[in-house]
Amino acid sequence: MPATPVRPTPAPERRRHDREILALAVPAFGALVAEPLFLMADSAIVGHLGTAQLAGLGIASAALTTAAGIFVFLAYATTGAVARRLGAGDRRAAVQQGIDGIWLALLLSAGMVVLTLALAPQAAHLLGASPTAAPYAVTYLRISALGVPAMLLVLAATGVLRGFQDTRTPLLVAIGGFTANLLLNLGLVYGAGLGVAGSAWGTVIAQNAMAAVYVAVVVRGARREGAGLRPDLAGIKASARAGGPLMVRTLSLRAALLLATAVAARLGDTEIAAHQITMTIWSFMAFALDAVAIAGQAIIGRYLGAGDLPGTRAATRRMIEWGVGAGVLLGLLMVLARPLYVPLFTDDPSVRAQLSTVLLLAALTQPLGGLVFVLDGVLMGAGDGGFLAWGMLAALLLFVPAALAVPALGLGLVGLWWAMNLFMLARAAVLSGRIRTGRWMVTGAVRA
Repeated sequence: MPATPVRPTPAPERRRHDREILALAVPAFGALVAEPLFLMADSAIVGHLGTAQLAGLGIASAALTTAAGIFVFLAYATTGAVARRLGAGDRRAAVQQGIDGIWLALLLSAGMVVLTLALAPQAAHLLGASPTAAPYAVTYLRISALGVPAMLLVLAATGVLRGFQDTRTPLLVAIGGFTANLLLNLGLVYGAGLGVAGSAWGTVIAQNAMAAVYVAVVVRGARREGAGLRPDLAGIKASARAGGPLMVRTLSLRAALLLATAVAARLGDTEIAAHQITMTIWSFMAFALDAVAIAGQAIIGRYLGAGDLPGTRAATRRMIEWGVGAGVLLGLLMVLARPLYVPLFTDDPSVRAQLSTVLLLAALTQPLGGLVFVLDGVLMGAGDGGFLAWGMLAALLLFVPAALAVPALGLGLVGLWWAMNLFMLARAAVLSGRIRTGRWMVTGAVRA
């Protein structure tokens, strides 16, 4: 049977998709950037207390960031599921779907609170805390445990609003949360003299305030649409089933990034320093690309819920163009702006020498990264979590031997970043293959 020819998207339709993508992606980018600004503000404030305090904060932040990354499926799975219901015209069921995700977040957070309180010393030790830094890390972790329910609730509620095509409210909440966090930290750390504990309390208060705003918004929506607020066991189980594969995907991605850091550390101090700088720039660029992916989750879920396959294909094509185009621009920016940002990170000539090549390799994959991020978002919006989990595991299995071979063969940091590029290429190949099959385009209010 001959392949169906690809119908070019008319200019008016492209402009409509462009407006929709930008309306969702730009606020989403602002909200994404606000999260790391929390940690930057905390680090800047605590850094003036002493090296041990800053080291303790760094270790605690690494643990909390990892936990938040693991549970990000609460946002991803909820976005696509809510958008499907919205596309099908059932706003009440869409809100109910989101409330089920919020209850799942609260249930998961109960276990996280207990584990964080009990295992804070072990976590600090596992992450290499020195005897002087460990007490500060444990203090920060144990106080921060009280903010875990709010942190996971914010993830789930953000997914609800994104599913309703609203990325503006999360941006406003993120800005308010960042401002409150900054002022509270200054007041509690210095004004009240609470030190690292004050920084943790400031963040916990800001997180709970953000969660309270989200709860108010969702509850208002539930009452407007006539949705129930009580926990529904079947709905919570359905949310967990949808999120499980995405959790596997996220854990596989985290494993690849942690392995890359571990390999870089084995190469030497200069190499790990250059790797960390490159990863910092690479991660920041990823926020811009992830913003387009978030737009993809919301838009694709809505189109499939409405049973609009031509609209799904056209929106996917346009988002791929946006992702690759943004990747090209970001890659050029990484290369051309090196004289501006490299001096901010290091004055060491040996580290700069490593960066000269490694940053070029990282820039080279930005267009590929744009494609990968967008396709990730499209498939998440389609609820194709099972494939995303297996696809990421396949890319990880290819990356592990390539990364481990780097120190064994003496390939250095350049070799490691070629392995990173191979990882991204594998992800692009797997995701592109899935998109071409069309089997991910399952229509209806619920993905069967």
